[in-house]
Amino acid sequence: MMTAKYLPITPHDWMTDARCAEVDPDLWFPEIGSPAPEAKKICGSCPVAAQCAELAVTNNERHGIWAGLSARDRQQLRMRAA
Repeated sequence: MMTAKYLPITPHDWMTDARCAEVDPDLWFPEIGSPAPEAKKICGSCPVAAQCAELAVTNNERHGIWAGLSARDRQQLRMRAA
C-alpha cells in the first residue's frame, strides 16, 4: 500500500484570480536556497496573496513560493504565531 507524502490542495474559488495561474508552474519551485525574485515580484501584485499566504501557512506547505513567501518565511510566521 502506498501512502501519499503530500495531499493535494483543494481548489478554492479565489485561486482563479491568482497571478501564478498565468505563468510556468516551475517558477514557484526554485532550487533550494534560490531567492526566486521573479516569483516574489509576481506575488507582490497578486490580488489573492493574502488568501494564498493563509492557505500555505495553515497547511504547513514546506515547498515552493506561496504569496511571495519562501518555506523559511512561512516557518518564521508559524513560529511567531505560536
